Amino acid sequence: MKIVRMIYLTFVLTCGVTGVLAREAAKPAQHSSQEAPSDSTNDKWMIEGQKRFLTNCGRCHQSPHLFSPREMSMAVRHMRVRAMLTQQDMDYVLYYVTHQ
Repeated sequence: MKIVRMIYLTFVLTCGVTGVLAREAAKPAQHSSQEAPSDSTNDKWMIEGQKRFLTNCGRCHQSPHLFSPREMSMAVRHMRVRAMLTQQDMDYVLYYVTHQ
């Protein structure tokens, strides 16, 4: 009976996550509270993003290179709670991992 419950819970969780991912993919991109950096501030954003990535994410993760900006946005928002990132930290990290 425990195996049936585990299979059912796995199915329910998978369906829930799939639904959330589908809804997120259908949403238009939302802009963060900060404006996107211009070319003159690109270096500042990259340096600050790298610093915050290494401080908050680098303990457990290597810098990702294989994910699209949409996927990285979802991952960073998900990890924001676990890593206790501020919105500003999240913006810098997301810029860094999507502009390498």
